[in-house]
Amino acid sequence: MLQSEEVVSLITKFIPDAQVKVEDLNGGGDHLQVNVVSSMFSGLTMVQQHQLIYKALKKELASEAIHALALKTSTP
Repeated sequence: MLQSEEVVSLITKFIPDAQVKVEDLNGGGDHLQVNVVSSMFSGLTMVQQHQLIYKALKKELASEAIHALALKTSTP
């Protein structure tokens, strides 16, 4: 089971200025809603913003440690 703190750490390693909020939707750690605010998203489409998050969590998504991921991204 993946802990919320681990998700925050993985995203902030990839996007250093990210403000990350993780919500475990089912209590099992594999269905998450993640809100990320970062200046790195400036000028990027929503798809491009989400792709950055997917890259940060690539291993966890591939191994299905994260089975479902709902994303909300924005700039400060």
